[in-house]
Amino acid sequence: MTPLQESYANTAKHVIANLKKRGMEGYYCATGREAADLAMSLMEDHSTVAWGGSMTLSESGMMDALRASDHTLIDRMTAKTPEERKEIYARTVMSDYYFMSTNAITYEGELVNIDGNGNRVACLIHGPSHVIILAGMNKLASDVESAVKRVHECAAPPNGVRLHTNTPCAKTGVCGMCLSPDCMCCDTVVVRMSRTPGRIKVILIGESLGY
Repeated sequence: MTPLQESYANTAKHVIANLKKRGMEGYYCATGREAADLAMSLMEDHSTVAWGGSMTLSESGMMDALRASDHTLIDRMTAKTPEERKEIYARTVMSDYYFMSTNAITYEGELVNIDGNGNRVACLIHGPSHVIILAGMNKLASDVESAVKRVHECAAPPNGVRLHTNTPCAKTGVCGMCLSPDCMCCDTVVVRMSRTPGRIKVILIGESLGY
């Protein structure tokens, strides 16, 4: 174990303890592959599974694991019409498990997420029976203010490029606090506690994943 890996593990223990105080379960895995395997073990067989947009889920191998499983997957990208998108979203809200990453997480165990349409943060807050979050240690921030700043400065610009948004950050790499029709920063949500103990499970990963 390298000094960085040992430091990650130590920090993760601190965050996991604070997640527990907030009604959330925390885990630590050294690699994305280990995290994907752990996440699969946390689910009941033949469940319905949905997910929010996330580079971390792809980079960790989580999406590959889900697609190779016997779970029933609810994929919003299969929708061809507005009516189908609405139907799929309704199924997503009622899913057994919802997968996502988090834009940031504080050392005190608060989850900070910023959305454009709000569907991802809505499912985090309420709906799916279980939420499983995979997050690289690069997502950690000292407090909520720093976490929000991290999203604007580190996550939004590359996501703007990835999603081809017509926003200042996609063009300049710097947040413009825009009011663009394509704005990705419409809803800011801080989850400081889960009133349903164990509904939210956070798997911290000792790698830099996602934005």
